[in-house]
Amino acid sequence: MYLSLWPGKPYPLGATWDGKGTNFALFSENATGVELCLFDKQNRETRVTLTEVSNFTWHCYVPAIVPGQRYGFRVHGPFNPQEGHRFNPNKLLIDPYAKALDGEIGFGEEIFGYRWDDPEQDLGFSELDDAHLVPKAVVVDESFDWEGDKLLQTPWHETVIYEAHVKGFTKLHTEIPYKLRGTYAGLAHPASISHLQSLGVTAVELMPVHHYLAYPRHLVDTGLRNYWGYDSICYLAPYTGYSANAGHGQQVKEFKQMVKALHKAGIEVILDVVYNHTGEGDNLGPTLSLRGIDNSSYYRLVDGNARFYMDFTGCGNSLNVRHPQVLKLIMDSLRYWVLEMHVDGFRFDLASALARELYAVDRLAAFFDIIHQDPVLADVKLIAEPWDVGEGGYQVGEFPLLWSEWNGRYRDTVRDFWRGEDSRLAEFAYRFTGSSDLYQLNGRNPSASINFITAHDGFTLNDLVSYNHKHNEANQENSRDGENHNRSWNCGVEGETDDPVVRKLRKQQRRNFLATLLLSQGVPMLVMGDEMGRTQGGNNNAYCQDNQVSWLDWDLPEENEALLDFTRQLIDFRRKHPVFRRRKWFQGRAIHGSGVHDIGWFNPDGQQMTEEQWNEGFTKAIGIFLNGEEIATPGPRGERIMDDCFLWCFNAHHEMLEFSIPQGLQSWEWLTIIDTTKPRFVQRGKRYIDDTPISVAGRSLVVLKRLGRTLVEDEE
Repeated sequence: MYLSLWPGKPYPLGATWDGKGTNFALFSENATGVELCLFDKQNRETRVTLTEVSNFTWHCYVPAIVPGQRYGFRVHGPFNPQEGHRFNPNKLLIDPYAKALDGEIGFGEEIFGYRWDDPEQDLGFSELDDAHLVPKAVVVDESFDWEGDKLLQTPWHETVIYEAHVKGFTKLHTEIPYKLRGTYAGLAHPASISHLQSLGVTAVELMPVHHYLAYPRHLVDTGLRNYWGYDSICYLAPYTGYSANAGHGQQVKEFKQMVKALHKAGIEVILDVVYNHTGEGDNLGPTLSLRGIDNSSYYRLVDGNARFYMDFTGCGNSLNVRHPQVLKLIMDSLRYWVLEMHVDGFRFDLASALARELYAVDRLAAFFDIIHQDPVLADVKLIAEPWDVGEGGYQVGEFPLLWSEWNGRYRDTVRDFWRGEDSRLAEFAYRFTGSSDLYQLNGRNPSASINFITAHDGFTLNDLVSYNHKHNEANQENSRDGENHNRSWNCGVEGETDDPVVRKLRKQQRRNFLATLLLSQGVPMLVMGDEMGRTQGGNNNAYCQDNQVSWLDWDLPEENEALLDFTRQLIDFRRKHPVFRRRKWFQGRAIHGSGVHDIGWFNPDGQQMTEEQWNEGFTKAIGIFLNGEEIATPGPRGERIMDDCFLWCFNAHHEMLEFSIPQGLQSWEWLTIIDTTKPRFVQRGKRYIDDTPISVAGRSLVVLKRLGRTLVEDEE
């Protein structure tokens, strides 16, 4: 096969089609040679030696190469793992800037850069060719008719996030054509969008969609696979396995069509991204891309022993974010997903690992500085998972401006409160009101707190109230995997039960958690299926369960239909009442001179909480007054915001308690809106006035609305 080869350009990296031909560019600082490998329809390989090198970028331009062309690289250089170099031209390497790949990564000894039979393990050089097991990158035509689509930029304080898995969300949805189930097109289907709209969420946060290693070595013989996708291999390519028609790079257009459809429905798309490590793993992992392109540049290696990798992630390696090219790869990837794919934001997995310039987590690390000043990324939603597994990696509350955080302290506090664990009421109060102790001092607002009770990692909401212990036997790891301390309570019986008392209590607890979550200050995140009672049978680490354990079951029993209705009512209630989604912090004082504070804290007897009571660990009941007439921040047009006033009665005690209306509030009439002993919002709520006691059942909450003049639509 004769190819005309032109010098081309070192930028942009990857494969770029200009309508007449394609430019190829690959960065490798320590390579001694690079070959571009082109594959025809019969998988016959043509190798082209690149001779042009500019600033460590190897490049060429090939006329007549069009979209759909499959390619890869072979990179020459020293194989000296003890010095940090693992070059091996027998391995076909995936372009880290590829926009699409043509299949899964196969498993075999061939994909490893060392010989399995070598007594020194990864120090022996492998001469096995792996091109038949490695997916080829695809030259992509990036043109697409967006029809005027733009980022939605939903204000943070109006945001409700729904964490979902692209495949698991629709795989069992019978209203979606079979071929589309479990795909980007399935998520864009009207049946999917109808559910999200009826629920009232404003954003979907998709678990990883970057192309990833589906069959890591430890799962190959188990019949299981990497379902979650937290082992990225290519940061610009949407995962092929989620496409209904992935040939010739069509998954790129399918992804764009999904985003466009969700945007038309008013729903933002946030991607869960994994820039802290890759699927190449530790020194015994495969050579698929970055390891073979330039191992010592792309990965953090152990000082003085470069054979091994620094591992702040628990996944075998950590990207070397100190290297300018690694930072460039991450930033180019982020900008690509915003500018070309129109995503609205990102959730950064184990984000603390990205902040490590030396060893400690540095709040002013280069990664954050670059994002802060980037004109594209500074205006999208940025969410950190603010921890990693390294020393000092738990950084909740420590991220800089522009960032919101998964608030792990919110999760832990609310779980402890409702399971009856002794804990300080002050801690619960901070979490319910947006966690000002974590975010206010560094200039952030309540929206810095992404509140969640459950996430993909851990128990579902149903399992949180049904299991005391994890049940991960199906993962075939002897239950060594998964969190041991779940802060869960099974309500008296482990797992499924026919006991009507236990079942009733579990339903009530689910409503307690949902009401607390969706009406706390901050940004609530709901996990796929929690609104419908999804269970994983007690598995709290279903990362490898690509089956009914993880897929969302849309066939709802009657009790879960009620839960879905209750969740919809809560989200709608939040949307209608700005007092539950304030832009700024409570001030704890009267703002407009009414003499009534914007928030008040009371004992069940109606008396204000004392300093001593705030710090008692055994108090399990509290009353909270939210004053909708004392919202200090104006609306989008500068108008004063007025809302109803609400009185909350929280009772985490196992017995019924009577609450008294605080004396300063007794002149108003109060109407019960929510009582979590009921399956849905109260239709004909009981009215209270003066000192009439409010009976609050054990382990339940009641929300009352003050009757009177309001500018907000009534919920009755």
